[in-house]
Amino acid sequence: MTGHEKSTPTTPTAATIAERARNIRLLLLDVDGVMTDGKLYFGNDGTELKAFNILDGHGIKMLQKTGVKVGIITGRKSELVARRAANLGIELLVQGREDKLAALHELIDDTAITLEQIAFMGDDYPDLAVIRRVGLGLTVANAHPVVRRHAAWQSENSGGEGAVREACDMIMQAQNTFEQALAEYL
Repeated sequence: MTGHEKSTPTTPTAATIAERARNIRLLLLDVDGVMTDGKLYFGNDGTELKAFNILDGHGIKMLQKTGVKVGIITGRKSELVARRAANLGIELLVQGREDKLAALHELIDDTAITLEQIAFMGDDYPDLAVIRRVGLGLTVANAHPVVRRHAAWQSENSGGEGAVREACDMIMQAQNTFEQALAEYL
């Protein structure tokens, strides 16, 4: 390289992504732009509102039933997020942390989970360090272009519109647990 070329990550093949997904034991999610559409809604009284996608929530529950843990790392702090996490049975929750890589290490310090066994789904610059260091970096269709370039896998749907469900389904399919999880509904 002469110094003028841009260094871009190598795009993993579908087989490589499936191989990485087979090893995932923990899916971590950003909130704004991943679990939601990324818009912040405020009432005149300062009340904050967020819209969560029910498909994402059900995908999270299905994935958890297969033995994969799910957690949240978000830069903002919101009672709504704590309530949503509780509704979904998500116990690993870190809010109000811009340094998401430090938050990741704090979350896994007391577990036997390695970085290679973690998938993280984010959409913007604060998510890059984690996306680049975990076993499977994921992003949403409407993520910032730099984030899309560094993620190994990208959903077809935008954040808040079923992107998390796609990621859950992809992990279950790679781990051969999708059909068993689906059987409950057939």
